[in-house]
This record gives sequence, structure tokens and C-alpha cells, in this order.
Amino acid sequence: MIWLTWRQLRGSAAVVLGALALAVLALAVTGPQLADILRVSGTDFFDRLGTDGTKKAVFYLGTAAAYAVPAVVGAFWGAPLVAREVEAGTHRLVWNQSITRTRWLATKLGLAGLGAVVAGSIGLVVTWWCHPLDEAVGRGYTDNGPFSVPRLWPELFGSRGIVPIGMTVLALAVGVTVGLLVRRTVAAMAVTLAVVVAVQIATPVLVQSHLLAPERLTTTITATNLRGIQMAGEPGAADPRIGRVEVAVDQPGAWVTQNRTVDPDGKVVEFLPAWAEDCAPAPGTSPDTAVACFTRLAEEGYRQQVEYLPASRFWALQWMETGVLLGLALGLVGFCFWRIRRDLT
Repeated sequence: MIWLTWRQLRGSAAVVLGALALAVLALAVTGPQLADILRVSGTDFFDRLGTDGTKKAVFYLGTAAAYAVPAVVGAFWGAPLVAREVEAGTHRLVWNQSITRTRWLATKLGLAGLGAVVAGSIGLVVTWWCHPLDEAVGRGYTDNGPFSVPRLWPELFGSRGIVPIGMTVLALAVGVTVGLLVRRTVAAMAVTLAVVVAVQIATPVLVQSHLLAPERLTTTITATNLRGIQMAGEPGAADPRIGRVEVAVDQPGAWVTQNRTVDPDGKVVEFLPAWAEDCAPAPGTSPDTAVACFTRLAEEGYRQQVEYLPASRFWALQWMETGVLLGLALGLVGFCFWRIRRDLT
């Protein structure tokens, strides 16, 4: 049974794992070079990387591979795993040779699951390669390019650590479940691809920020910590309104999940008073105007409440999110065993 499953899976497995091997090779070759650049460049690290097209290409390649692997495994390994057999009717032949349907499904899932874990491990390789980038971010080095994005941010979190392993295993389970329900290979592949991509998009938005309790900070708004002001209407209008203020926290690499302004009563304010426009004065205006504005904000009791996860919580959040993904995968696998015993006769 293992030999038969391997023969059915080896074609698509060779393509996926071969492509991943090339990506891992590129990361392994350039990773030590990245560490050497950090060691000799200091604060100019990101400036030097910004002109290195090879490192930028490898960074994008590794990140894209970590995000693409779950969708590919789910659609090309998971969906056909059962749907192809049921569609062709070959599952009956196997079951008539003293192979129970439970053993049949367990063998298929076990071998494909092992391959999914190996494929999802690309996230660990990407994390190793990006270690100099993360160390530079932790030192407070900044840049406007992709290299300085903290690994806790949702844009990159799903491509690092062990989350790609959990997402790949879940994608495999989704594919098998859809194939068992749809029973048409091509349709199951299309549905699986859509579901996996939807889960990858929804997880950072709906799940990630709720897994760990954030750190909380309440501070005055100053010219030093001000990160951005969003105004409603054009500056200089008759009744300008400041709708949103963001302040920075002294935590390099942190993921800020809430950044809101509250009044003296602790209530979140949608707009600051019109005079707060002076906190972002027009070019040519005296700096004293902004200083007086920030002082008035503090005196009148306006504060900024910030919720964030420090960079040190990266692995704790990785384990939490991976646990959620594996729990969902386990639930789908249980459903598959129940369904195959109930419906396929």
C-alpha cells in the first residue's frame, strides 16, 4: 500500500520538492554572504542591501516559496489523493484485496503528510536566511525597502518559522476533504486552491492578533514619538479635522496592533479638535507652533493608547498559530475518516 501510494504521488512530489530544493540552494549559498555584510557594514546594512539585486531576488524567492507551498500541496497533492481514486473507481479494487478503507486513507494521508511537513520546512530555511535582517531590525536599523519589515508583521509572519509547516499540513487536509466531498479531481483542485488562499489571507486579519495578549502603553503625543497624522480635508481649510494619529513605540521589530487616541475620560476620539492641525504645521511655519500644539494636547488630557507585541514574542506566536492550524487539520482528517466509512461503499 505504501509502495502504491508513493507511485501515485511521486510525480507531483518530485516537481514540488525539486523546485524547493533549488530555492533552498539559493538561500544556502547567499545566507552566509548576508551575515558577512551585516558584520562589516553596521548601520549602512540596509543601504548596501538595497543595491544588491541578487539578495533582493533571493529574499522575494524564499518568501514567495513559503507562501506558495501550502496552496500547491493542497491543490496538487491533497485534492487528487482521494478524488482521483473515487472518480476512477479504483478505490474499490484496493478494498477488495483485504485493505480496509481506514488503512487505505491512513496510508495515503501519512505519506502525503510527511511530504507536506518537509515542504513546509522552507519557512525554517527562510528564517535562517533572514536572521541578519531580523538582527539589524532589532538593533534599530531602518529602511524603506522590504528587508527591514519586522518578521512579526502579518506581511511576513506566515512565511517564517513553523507556520508554513502548519499551513501546508492544513492545506493538505483541506484538499483531501474537498476531494472526498466533490469527487471530481479538477473541481476539487480549484476549490482547494481558493480555500487555501482564503485561509492564508484571513488568518493574519482574523486570527493572528488574538492569539497572544498584547503589551499596552499609554503615552502623550509628542513631536518625538509622532509617526503619522491623517487629516480629513485639505490643510488650511476652514475646519480641518485630524482623524487619526499614530505614535511609535520604543520597541524595534514590534507589531503594533492598536494605535488610538483617547480623551481625558478615556474614550476613543474619532477626531481631534480643529486647533490640533498646528501639530503638523505647513512648511515654513515656526517649529514653536508644533511644540505649543503638542503641549496643549498633553495639558488637555489627550493620550495615545498603543497595543503591540514585542519582537521577543515571535516564537510564542509561531507556536500558537501553528497549533491552531494543526488543530484544524486534525479536525478535517477526523471528518475524512468518518466520511469515508459512512459514504463510500
